Amino acid sequence: MNCRRSTITALLVLVAGGWAAPGYAQSLDDKYWLEVGGYMPSVTSKVRVAPASNPDGGTSIDMESDLNLDKHKVLPQVSAGIRLGHNWSLMAEYYSLSRSGEKQISRDISFDDVVYPAGVRMDTSFDSTIYRATFGYSFINKPNTRLGAALGLHATKFDLQLDGEARVGEAGISAQQRKRDVLAPLPTLGLFGAQRIAPDVTLSARADYLSLKIDDYKGRLLNGEAAVTWRFAKNVGIGAMWRYVNYRVDVDKERWAGRLQYRFSGPAVFLQAGF
Repeated sequence: MNCRRSTITALLVLVAGGWAAPGYAQSLDDKYWLEVGGYMPSVTSKVRVAPASNPDGGTSIDMESDLNLDKHKVLPQVSAGIRLGHNWSLMAEYYSLSRSGEKQISRDISFDDVVYPAGVRMDTSFDSTIYRATFGYSFINKPNTRLGAALGLHATKFDLQLDGEARVGEAGISAQQRKRDVLAPLPTLGLFGAQRIAPDVTLSARADYLSLKIDDYKGRLLNGEAAVTWRFAKNVGIGAMWRYVNYRVDVDKERWAGRLQYRFSGPAVFLQAGF
């Protein structure tokens, strides 16, 4: 019995010593990496869809206050990257938000060619899918420090549906459903950096911004994030991050004329694998 206890104790010591041993390869050394996690932001969003006869019309709808969409929700997120040579890198990311709400509205809402009058009950669904890709160059690339600039694309797919009793022109009130979807691509310019502060711990941050007009879109985007990663095993780590995303897109298309405003702000946790 004592021999068995001694053997078990020795194994526990060896395992604990192995997990606590310093010097695991960090994300700074990885050629490939993958992160899977959950983002827990506070969300604010506004939408305006104008009728074809008046591109500047339509109600600016606060989706959380006016239509009772969730202000807080957990979003799945996935990102992956590859180092291309010594200084270049390519990164892609995906996360999505699906929300629905039901509310008796307290004011008239004009959306496209209909008016939902105050007092009617509306059902709403609003889905957003975000795709982000960046191509970066590290102008400082040392064993424990990396600093660089990136050119990227931030594309968001919106799907919006409103259901309720509404007026169409001079006609009486009847059940009406309106749907809109749009893919809004915005290029970005950014800076990124990472600093290894301990053999197993790395701090990183990035900021992306751009404001410009492209074809039927006029947009402004700010994305900022800061993270800490602990590589507890050779190829596996965990991390925590704070992210802030704020963007506005003005759309002037045949099927959607109006404005979208979105803001995400909150923490995220993730599991990282790197090789």
